[in-house]
Amino acid sequence: MKLKFRLLMILLLLLCVPIPVSAQTDVPTQTRFQQRGLKNPKQGGLYVVAHRGAHQGIPENSLAAYQKAIELGADFVEIDIRKTKDGKYVSIHNATIDKYVTGKTGKVEEMTLAELKALDIGARIGPQWKGTRIPTFEEILKLCKGKIGIYLDLKRGNVDELVKIIRQHGMEREILWYAWPQDLNRLQQVCPNCIAMPDPILEINLPNTIKQFHPTVIASTWKRYSRKFVETCHQANALVIVDESNPDCWKEAIAWGSDGIQTDHPAKLIEYLKQNQVPRP
Repeated sequence: MKLKFRLLMILLLLLCVPIPVSAQTDVPTQTRFQQRGLKNPKQGGLYVVAHRGAHQGIPENSLAAYQKAIELGADFVEIDIRKTKDGKYVSIHNATIDKYVTGKTGKVEEMTLAELKALDIGARIGPQWKGTRIPTFEEILKLCKGKIGIYLDLKRGNVDELVKIIRQHGMEREILWYAWPQDLNRLQQVCPNCIAMPDPILEINLPNTIKQFHPTVIASTWKRYSRKFVETCHQANALVIVDESNPDCWKEAIAWGSDGIQTDHPAKLIEYLKQNQVPRP
């Protein structure tokens, strides 16, 4: 009887021993970005997306502009993908080359890769950029892998072909896909691990967009954006990246809880985030 009493007392004492604090905090809390399988922002609690690269005084959509974004510490570079006449993929925003070169015109889709590579897209910007060429998709992937994410704006192209190239580089989780719904539907079929980033265009379409894609990230533009838009995205467990109108919208976008801003001024946005100490999630 005494033995049973002693055993009972020992058991009660063990139950009363407090668990060490270190044991309670062994498992770190994941950020909202990590919870979605993404890296944390480099500059606090907000992704900086360099629109067409860091192209202030540098040819847009060029390897130089993308390299500059890497050096600045941006989180993503936005690239515009088009298909050439001979089935290759390049980054160029406009459907024609007219804006980028002097004395030549033509549609990107009607030119071969060799013809496009012969163009000098840097001379118009300044003599120091003379000889700058239109980059291929593969060149961009090699430059960016492990250094900066890619915000892929699909202008023209085949999803299956692009996924094949991305898989060859092992970059399925480093790229956000901004594309038409039919292309994003195809993406989710052929690459479930890839990150579709739909844009509902109008806020009224947001519930249907969420229902259709169950997205990790949602895109929007400032003129169609609101605090409620952000709240709806977060309630659906989705991050949201907004395309700025100009730097004047940064303060409000951050106050609303935006997860990223696409900007033509990545250096200024990074400095703004440092000065205002946007907290990490």
